[in-house]
Amino acid sequence: MVGESIRAPRRLADATTKEADRWGPVLLMLPLGSTEQHGPHLPLSTDSMVAEALCSRLADRRPDLVLAPTLAFGASGEHQGFAGTLSIGTEVLARVITELVRSARGSVAGVVVVNAHGGNAEALRSASATASTDGDDLLVLSAHFPEADAHAGRTETSLLLALAPSLVRQDEAMAGNTAPLSEIAHDLRHGGVRSVSPTGVLGDPAGASAQEGEVLLAGAVDRLLGSIDERFPR
Repeated sequence: MVGESIRAPRRLADATTKEADRWGPVLLMLPLGSTEQHGPHLPLSTDSMVAEALCSRLADRRPDLVLAPTLAFGASGEHQGFAGTLSIGTEVLARVITELVRSARGSVAGVVVVNAHGGNAEALRSASATASTDGDDLLVLSAHFPEADAHAGRTETSLLLALAPSLVRQDEAMAGNTAPLSEIAHDLRHGGVRSVSPTGVLGDPAGASAQEGEVLLAGAVDRLLGSIDERFPR
């Protein structure tokens, strides 16, 4: 609607308990990322920033979505050996998600996790299975970007140029291992990222742009919103 102001997303961390109690039936949305290397040119917070940006934009589109604080630690064992990487592992991450969902029980209509780090997938499958057994309504979604390269390449560089260009060290950007994941999967599983890419990059950031990042974000928000609307009709 022309002239309509954009509502600021409701953020759980900014509210008082009295204010949260007045919200009524809402969906709690948890951005899930990681703290891990993203090559020499992108910040350790890359996945977490992407997850939070997607959730913020989703909340702009659907008023009953409330943002939980971003969970910035995940299962990043494959990135060990690169300075700054912090990982809590699959088992602990699954337990953390499970306990957060249980804690929210009764105060929200459901929990939506938006995950931006592939290494968290196993933990999320485990948490989803537990939620199903417990009778909790948990929807796990992954940030998906069609034709994306694997890690710290053009896709993630474009996303960060759109979200936080001052944090992208463009003079440090360089191509890493550009082989298809299917060709390096064995070595990745057994030796981690360092065994296949000394720089930590799996892809090539050349050609990345903020404009491409905005297109990628918009497309991802549309797909995620469709999944949320399907599971939790308005």
